[in-house]
Amino acid sequence: MIARWLGASVAFLFLSSATARAGSPQMAGGSQHEANGSKPAVIVTPGDLKWGAGPKSLPPGAEAAVLDGDPTKKGAFAMRLKMPPGYKIPAHTHPRQERLTVISGKFQLGHGGKFDDAKLKDLEPGSYFSLPPGMQHFARAAEDTVVQLNSDGPWEINYVNPNDDPRKTKSAGMEKQGAGTQATGSGASPQ
Repeated sequence: MIARWLGASVAFLFLSSATARAGSPQMAGGSQHEANGSKPAVIVTPGDLKWGAGPKSLPPGAEAAVLDGDPTKKGAFAMRLKMPPGYKIPAHTHPRQERLTVISGKFQLGHGGKFDDAKLKDLEPGSYFSLPPGMQHFARAAEDTVVQLNSDGPWEINYVNPNDDPRKTKSAGMEKQGAGTQATGSGASPQ
C-alpha cells in the first residue's frame, strides 16, 4: 500500500514538473517552434518596414518591403508595394494565385490583354482581390498607393507583350503623355 502511494506520488510530481516546463515562457517562444519545425510568429508595425527598390520585373519607381517569407523562394510570403501617382503595370499574368489588399491610396485594376483606361476599376483602401493563375490584368496607381501581396512564391510576373518587360527596356514606370509603361518578371527581391 505504501509502495503504491509512493509510486503514485512520484509519478504525479514527475508529470507536474514536465507540464510546468512545457508551459514555461522559454518553450512558448522560438525554441518550441524550432522543436516542432514551424516558424515563429511575425509581427510587423509600420515603423518596422524597410523599403527598397521594387522588383526589377516591375517598372522603375515602385518600392517594396517584404513582411514575411521570401518572394523569390517556394512558400508563402507577404510583400508591400508602394507606387507613386500614375504608376502603371501593363497587361500581365502570374503563374500562381495573386492575392492583393489595398492598404492606402487608390489602386486601379483592369482585366484583359492590353491596358485600357475604360476597363479600370477603382479600389480604395481595404479593397481586396484574388486572381487565378494565368488571368490577364493590368493596373495603375491613381495616387500615392500602397498594396500588400500575400501569395506563394516564387513570385513571377509575365507580360502579355514581351516588349513591356522592364528587364528588357529602360523606359518604364511613370505614365507619360501618349506613352505606356512596362513591367514584368520574377525575382521579387526588394533590393
